[in-house]
Amino acid sequence: MMEPVFHERQRLELCAVHALNNLLQKPEITQQRAEEICRGLSPNTMINPHRSLLGTGNYDVNVIMVALQTLDYAAVWWDKRKSLESLVLSEIFGFILNIPSPISLGFLSLPITRKHWITVRQINGVYYNLDSKLKAPAKLGGPTELKQFLQDCISRGSCEVLLVVRKDVEEARLWINAEERAS
Repeated sequence: MMEPVFHERQRLELCAVHALNNLLQKPEITQQRAEEICRGLSPNTMINPHRSLLGTGNYDVNVIMVALQTLDYAAVWWDKRKSLESLVLSEIFGFILNIPSPISLGFLSLPITRKHWITVRQINGVYYNLDSKLKAPAKLGGPTELKQFLQDCISRGSCEVLLVVRKDVEEARLWINAEERAS
């Protein structure tokens, strides 16, 4: 029997926390842990630049990277000029994307966007979009559908892609094919 897909839903501005937990497929990172990371990144500051002023989340990439490092993972910035065909998917644990997200007030969509963290991960042989703003995980399919989804996000502009890999995979650059590693 297949395990159900873990999917944390959006609360406050905690999309970075939700993205990490959806990646890990369990509630590993709490808002309190994210706040501790923020304090560690900027000790002795009145206003922490790694989160929202209101303390409701909106954590930046540094918080995500430190959280992953404490769990023996690394985040590798994807160079969007490269072909997604050069990725070695079997070595990539998952993807965290920072995408533009429309702001709405109830049913009213505003003409502005904010950045939003989402996770894409393979579970039981299928890639899922685990965006915390979705009501449920969205099944993408196999490697072809994953690459199409990533390309669609990248081509819309203002999107960053982090490859999440084990630390040893990062050090040996095993997440990219041998031809690219050699260059």
